[in-house]
Amino acid sequence: MRARTLILFSWLSSLRAARRCWLAQQRATEATAAPIPPPPLPQKSVLVARGEISRGQILKPENLAWRPWPDSGIHPSNIQEGTKSLDAFAGWVPRERIGAGDPVTETKIVQPGGRGFAAAALQPGMRAVSVQVTKTSDVSGFILPGDHVDILITHALPSSGGGGGSSQHQAAETVLHDVRVLAVDQKLDSKSGEAIVAQSVTLEVTPKESEIIAVAAEMGKLWLSLRSLSSSPIELTAADSSEAAGLGTYTLDSDVSKLLTQQDNSVTVLRGNGKSAYR
Repeated sequence: MRARTLILFSWLSSLRAARRCWLAQQRATEATAAPIPPPPLPQKSVLVARGEISRGQILKPENLAWRPWPDSGIHPSNIQEGTKSLDAFAGWVPRERIGAGDPVTETKIVQPGGRGFAAAALQPGMRAVSVQVTKTSDVSGFILPGDHVDILITHALPSSGGGGGSSQHQAAETVLHDVRVLAVDQKLDSKSGEAIVAQSVTLEVTPKESEIIAVAAEMGKLWLSLRSLSSSPIELTAADSSEAAGLGTYTLDSDVSKLLTQQDNSVTVLRGNGKSAYR
């Protein structure tokens, strides 16, 4: 009996070992036959509005963002990440209102110089006027679309001196205040990384202001004075208040150099069609 028990016990142990071996082989076979999951598809992101963007608003990089978008919902007009940087859209203008989080497509925005740019950027009743600028005439290298500027003119003033002689005096006058800049033809040289100073600046003005600029450009040299962005659009400075009252702001050459005051102390009196000079 004892021998039979030992034989039976040995047989059962062998059977259990064989079963464990079979199960291990089955698991290995199943693991080998299981399909390898495909690598995750690259996630695509499209250009969206970070917040609500109104029609005619001049875009800045902080107005835009990249957001992951379902591949099935990407339209050919969507702008995908990797094609352009956010900085590339600075100065662009939306043709229509874009809600927060909505895709910014190529059909909804127009770049400076593109067809319909001025019409999209202008507010109702406003006009677009371009003025020529030079490297030494103003801060054109620092003015960007969306900035606000004052427009100044410098020109010569004829004056009669003593003894029948005549001389010219120089004057500077601010003719317009708080004018919005629509576009600047400034570009970035990708080789040197240096800014190329603009040749012209497009401004948003009223019909009357466009007439003022046209006359001022014929009278003398135009200058642009950049205003601070921290000022409220409806806040009037002391100079703006003077203009609103019809007083205007100006500076004569004698205000800059007192030597001119000493050289010419004459006073011109107009009487009818004639004039007389007195010291």
